[in-house]
Amino acid sequence: MNILAMDTSNQLLGVAIVKDGVTLGEHVMHGHRDHSVRLLPAIEQLMKETKTTPADLDRIVVGQGPGSYTGVRISMATAKTMAWALGIDVIGVSSLEALAHQGELFSGYVCPFFDARRGQVYTALYASNSDSFEQTEEIVNPLFSDWLEQLREKGEKILFLSPDIEMYRSMIIEVLGEQAVIPESAIHYARPSVLAQIGAERKADDMHQIVPNYVRMTEAESNWLKQQEQQK
Repeated sequence: MNILAMDTSNQLLGVAIVKDGVTLGEHVMHGHRDHSVRLLPAIEQLMKETKTTPADLDRIVVGQGPGSYTGVRISMATAKTMAWALGIDVIGVSSLEALAHQGELFSGYVCPFFDARRGQVYTALYASNSDSFEQTEEIVNPLFSDWLEQLREKGEKILFLSPDIEMYRSMIIEVLGEQAVIPESAIHYARPSVLAQIGAERKADDMHQIVPNYVRMTEAESNWLKQQEQQK
């Protein structure tokens, strides 16, 4: 099975081509402001390098978010358009789940998170051991300070993974102390090849039903609702 995976939901733009579980090529670039102009050229370049044609692809896997509203839309729209044009499956995978899987060799809890501004994060919780890797807490958008207090009550080691880890490192250590495990920087960035591996095992989504997972309303939607309430 030939899979094209892409994710532009956060700082990194990631593209990978995986064939039968083997990563043929992977491009990862930093700088979310350029995602809209860099994604298609990155896909084209990677397909040339791996000698993959559009007709070779069997499915497309895309990061569904949460993260940057615009970033999530860029890869989601690209993936759906390509899949529709090629007549192949498209599968959405949580960007948090893809990041969390990079800690699947850890024995304990794995907490991936993305900064959501104003002290809030997008996060979830996974339990990892030698036999399984499963989500134990759904994706939420809490104040990070409140989330850490909730995690502290578990009384177990927790592996934290995030491209925004340096923003919150001191807070994590202050609240959790030795409960917190923070690895080296490279593992804090989700690789699109991991996204592809997760999507390889998933059932295809309905082309017309798959949508970004923003978790919370956009600022424009929130402001519009406030205006409607004020006009009542």
